Amino acid sequence: MTEETKAATDRQAALDYHEFPRPGKLEIRATKPMATGGDLSRAYSPGVAEACLEIEKNPQDAARYTAKGNLVAVISNGTAVLGLGDIGAQASKPVMEGKAVLFKKFAGVDCFDIEVNETDPEKLAELVCKLDPTFGAINLEDIKAPDCFTVERICRERMGIPVFHDDQHGTAIVAAAAASNALRVAGKDFGDIKIVALGAGAAGIACLKMMMVMGARKENITMLDSKGVVHTQRNDLTPEKAEFARSTEMRSTMEAMAGADLFLGVSGPGLLTQEMVRKMADHPIIFALANPTPEIMPELAREASPDALIATGRSDYPNQVNNVLCFPFIFRGALDVGATQINDEMKVACVEAIAGLARETASAELGAAYQGERLAFGPEYLIPKPFDPRLLPTIAVAVAKAAMESGVATRNVDLDTYRKSLQSQVYRSALIMRPVFEASRMENRRVVFAEGEEPKVLRAVQAMREELSERAILVGRPEVIEARIEREGLSIRPGVDFEQVNPESDERYREYWGSYHELMARKGVTPDLAKAILRTNTTAIAATMVHRGEADSMICGTLGQYLWHLNYIEQILATNGLHPVGALSLLILDKGPLFIADTHVHIEPTGAELANIMIGAARHVGRFGIAPKLALCSGSQFGNLDSRSGRVAREALAILDAQACDFEYEGEMHTDAALDPELRARLMPNNRLNGKANVLIYTNNDAAGAARNLLKTVSDGLEVGPILMGMGNRAHIVTPGVTVRGLLNIAALAGTPVSSYG
Repeated sequence: MTEETKAATDRQAALDYHEFPRPGKLEIRATKPMATGGDLSRAYSPGVAEACLEIEKNPQDAARYTAKGNLVAVISNGTAVLGLGDIGAQASKPVMEGKAVLFKKFAGVDCFDIEVNETDPEKLAELVCKLDPTFGAINLEDIKAPDCFTVERICRERMGIPVFHDDQHGTAIVAAAAASNALRVAGKDFGDIKIVALGAGAAGIACLKMMMVMGARKENITMLDSKGVVHTQRNDLTPEKAEFARSTEMRSTMEAMAGADLFLGVSGPGLLTQEMVRKMADHPIIFALANPTPEIMPELAREASPDALIATGRSDYPNQVNNVLCFPFIFRGALDVGATQINDEMKVACVEAIAGLARETASAELGAAYQGERLAFGPEYLIPKPFDPRLLPTIAVAVAKAAMESGVATRNVDLDTYRKSLQSQVYRSALIMRPVFEASRMENRRVVFAEGEEPKVLRAVQAMREELSERAILVGRPEVIEARIEREGLSIRPGVDFEQVNPESDERYREYWGSYHELMARKGVTPDLAKAILRTNTTAIAATMVHRGEADSMICGTLGQYLWHLNYIEQILATNGLHPVGALSLLILDKGPLFIADTHVHIEPTGAELANIMIGAARHVGRFGIAPKLALCSGSQFGNLDSRSGRVAREALAILDAQACDFEYEGEMHTDAALDPELRARLMPNNRLNGKANVLIYTNNDAAGAARNLLKTVSDGLEVGPILMGMGNRAHIVTPGVTVRGLLNIAALAGTPVSSYG
């Protein structure tokens, strides 16, 4: 494919993306039910009057009774659209829609994009000010300089809500965060460095001001615009440029670059040469932020100065200075405390939060999103990636805290509770897993991972160190584990954060194969076979460790088939009354959690096995702080079919009835009856299940597995599990598709002793 063909294909793909299946990138959806006349009377007349009257009495209640508290206006007149220039208000609409989508995607903030045919900055500001009653905050976008300064100043003076020109402050915050970390790597300090800024527009000026807030000194800054150095002898300077005018004989970029520590480019392509880079100080910091073509390409800058620390505005190079690292999250924090403005304290908090995240070990989810990249703090990783899930809770909490401490918040929040609520938005499993994590932190159990060389296992162990108190044991070759830890940019260390079992040379090998042979000697396993298995089979090694009391629980299954792993777990650990009862999967859906069993262990369970599955499921559901409501699902509905599924279901119910169980259950029934109380009441008026079932037990593996997989794929369900029931929490088998977060969740479950949940 030629470059021209590829460009044409990419262009058409972009146009199709915006046009199909329906034009644009946004829609409006109702957040309240509108199914009955009662709903309508509350949403509009006469019920709506009650909310209106409350807001009339107390205007702050607009955030309580309307969407205002989570609504941002993205406003532009299209006079300075990134990479396109002055294309007009209407042509800028796709960009503003895109900005609104990013607000929603990254921080759950609702937006209206508003494109205004007004180029007079004072008139534009007047229009924006009149929108105060509608929005919780204003994001000004793509307004040319110096008009943007006027618009923002007037709006900030007159409006009682945050007004934020992202082209200025978003760029400045992310650039300052990157600079802060670059200086740390270079061993330099804001107060000492010489800065050369090429580009004196809104973004460039805001970046310099933010760096001054961080400690840079104005006398150490040289600004250049299209006419050269901004100096005091010039009479063509705007007030914003004049603030940075220096009394100097320098006139060109080449002169200014001599001894410079930091180059800040917010100008145009190719304006920084290799010769200029060579004139800079040791360990120069080069921020070539022009888009799409930077002031100098990173490979050319590196060639001129091998120890340079480089950032661009491009996603195909390390250290992308991207506003999306800032604006969704600073608005999230400001909105949630009802801030009246976004002040310097909040911006500094944002800078420090972004910079701090880059210095932390990358999260499990981030590693999955950027597979193959080494996400470890250093010259190639000065700022976080846009899809780092920690950005939302970290930045929003820091901003909210700064707003409250600086006095611009109109309501206070408990920061710990606030952080947890944000984490629940990012990690869908966080809320339901909280009781399990809290119980796990009270223990100090040892969990052995059979596939200890797997990158997702290593990332899970990293997360365990940060979120749990368990001690991890990894089965794997030490040199492979060490190499993969280095490649993944992790900070966990053998002997400190985890123990190791080397299947090739562990000193306990003789004891391990001896223990295994003792268990299996009368089941056809010879000493030679026991030796071979305990040298090559990591699942058997992990299970033997649990059997010998050297670990409390094991996790396997990231490679291979479920039943293959289960075979060795049964051989070694199914003793003293323990045996696999069934596999329970938790699916986290938009409408709440739903448990499904048995998804893996029994292909065609008997009635007695079904009863045990139900008892085990009820017990395990209680670990999550949820009252179990079990529905036994089959092709038969309350006895209407004499099928196998109906017969085993009725047999299981009879067993449970005889035991006087202390949890709700009912069956046999179709899945829709289990989830629809009104339908179930029509079919069986005196059924003993209240409300929707939250646990579905199926009479065969095919049905349970199909329900699990459909909910995972079609309904975007997030799985926790499968949880292996009946083994006293001594073993769990995941599936190869498990995520790192899924492994962490299973580790938390494994880290909770059976006594803690009955």
